[in-house]
Amino acid sequence: MIKTVAIQGIKGSFHHIVSQDYFGEHTAVNECLSFDDTVDVLLSGKTEAAIMALENSIAGSIIPNYALIDANNLHIVGEHYLDIQHNLMALPNQNIQDIKEVYSHPMALLQCKAYFKNYPHIKLIEDKDTADVAKRIQDQKLKGVAAIASQLAALIFELNILEESIQTIKHNETRFAIVKQNNSEINKTEISKASIKFELDHKRGSLAAILNVMSDCKLNLTKIQSLPIIKTPWLYAFFVDVTFHDYKDYEKAKAIIEIMATHFKVLGEYKNAKK
Repeated sequence: MIKTVAIQGIKGSFHHIVSQDYFGEHTAVNECLSFDDTVDVLLSGKTEAAIMALENSIAGSIIPNYALIDANNLHIVGEHYLDIQHNLMALPNQNIQDIKEVYSHPMALLQCKAYFKNYPHIKLIEDKDTADVAKRIQDQKLKGVAAIASQLAALIFELNILEESIQTIKHNETRFAIVKQNNSEINKTEISKASIKFELDHKRGSLAAILNVMSDCKLNLTKIQSLPIIKTPWLYAFFVDVTFHDYKDYEKAKAIIEIMATHFKVLGEYKNAKK
């Protein structure tokens, strides 16, 4: 049973909410203000697992996190999808016209960009964490300053929500990965999703051949993301998520792809959380 988990952000952040949903409200969190710090805490042994956002249904992939998981040989052992509702909040007794600056994480600002077109007097400023801004507003009693954060952050830091759900697209989900240093002990009969990485020779049809293998082995490709291979300009590694009903189909495909690829790596085998 996990007793401590590292999160990007502080209590009240969306990563904190995921820790409560996935591990339970009594699981202790190790608060980190960057994903690099989150990984360092995990690698140091100060925590048993870490939570890392991988992609958002509005803003897309968080590419640096794929690189962090790969470079540090971390294993994805689970995933969680969270409905992200962004709320504009400030100290009590203020309205939207009183707000001159809004601070939040760059991803949150991007997801709410359209809302602020109606308020040209407000300056949008990038910050490290949604909940940390809410905490700073309360600690320093900052008037004329607002945060974009969760309802939990507003509750914890006693801020007034000026408007709820200000994100551009109301159905807004983020996929979070649960990562460890070691492989999960999950039973193979429960595994229905895998994250893999491979590199291919730079020749016509190489990627198509891999995709055909997946199709022939009854794998459902749910995501493909390319990342540059730093030491070889204009060549790319592919990060792929697949789902399947029978682990034997996945094993067959994995064996074939490993032969066809110049480099192959399994980033995680886990239970598909998306129903």
